[in-house]
Amino acid sequence: MDLKITKIILFLLLVSSNFGFSQSSIDSFLKPSDSLNKQRRNGLIISEAVLATGALVALNQLWYADYPKSDFHFINDNDQWLQMDKVGHVYSSYHLGSFGAQALKWSGCDRKSQLIYGSTLGFVFLSTVEVFDGYSSEWGFSLGDLAANAGGTALHVSQELAWKEQRIVPKFSFHTTQYASARPEVLGSSVSEQLFKDYNGQTYWLSANIHSFFKNSKIPKWLNIAVGYGGEGMVTGSDDLVNPIFFPEQQRTRQFYLSFDADLTKIKTKSHFLKTIFSVFNTIKIPAPTFEIRSLGDAKFHFLYF
Repeated sequence: MDLKITKIILFLLLVSSNFGFSQSSIDSFLKPSDSLNKQRRNGLIISEAVLATGALVALNQLWYADYPKSDFHFINDNDQWLQMDKVGHVYSSYHLGSFGAQALKWSGCDRKSQLIYGSTLGFVFLSTVEVFDGYSSEWGFSLGDLAANAGGTALHVSQELAWKEQRIVPKFSFHTTQYASARPEVLGSSVSEQLFKDYNGQTYWLSANIHSFFKNSKIPKWLNIAVGYGGEGMVTGSDDLVNPIFFPEQQRTRQFYLSFDADLTKIKTKSHFLKTIFSVFNTIKIPAPTFEIRSLGDAKFHFLYF
C-alpha cells in the first residue's frame, strides 16, 4: 500500500511548500522562529489536522470505495514484492516524520516537542492508513507494514538523539522497465503511474553524509555515499501468484547498489526559500556513477544510474 503513501507524502510536501510561496515575504515566512510562535504552532496543528483528515477521506472515497468492506483482519504480506513495499514504508514514515519535526521547528517548538509530536507524524498517520487496510477485503492490517513504519520513525528519532542532525537520509530513484507492459493495470500504463506502481524500477537508498562523520576533514560538506536496494523480475507479489499462461517467465532478483550522492541541505545559502526547496528535493537520489551487485551473483557498473 506504499503507492498511496508516497502520493500522500508528495501531496503534503507540495501543499506545505505552496503555502509558504503564497506569502508576500517568502523568505521571512519560511525562516524558523527563534522562540515559540503560538500563531504559527496553532496554524500548523490546524493545517496538519485538515490535511490529514482530507487525505484519509480522499483515500476512503477514491481507493477503498472500489473494494468491498470486511471485518477487521490481519494479513501476512512480508514475502511479497521482494520486500520493496516494506522499504517504501520506511522511506515514507521517515520523511513524514522529518516533515513534522521541521514544521514544529519552524513554529519555534522545543526539541522535545519536535521529537515526540513531529517525528512520530509518519508512524501515526501511516498506522491509521493500515487500519483502513484492515477493514478492506482486498488487503488487511499488515504487521510487517507497521514494523516498517516504526523503523522509519526510529531512523529519524535515533539520529536526532545521537547526533542532533540527520546524517543518514532515505532517498528514492526510479527508471522505467520492461515489466510494466506485462501487467499495466497493476504496474502502471504510463510513466507517471509506473513511478508509483512498478517496484522493478524503484530503488531505495540510505544516503550518508561523509563530512558529518569526519567533522575535521576537508571532505566537501555536500558529498554523500549511498547504498541502495532494488528488485527486478516482479509482475506479481510472489512467485506462487504467477500464472505462466498469462505472464512471461521471470526470475526475481535482488539488487544492491553503491553510489555517490549529494546532500542538498548542505549547500550554503541564506535564502530560506532555497533551503526549503533543497530540503524537499533532498528526498531524491541524484544520478551518479553506481556499482551494482545482484543476488544471482553478477555485477555491473553504471556510468549514471537513476
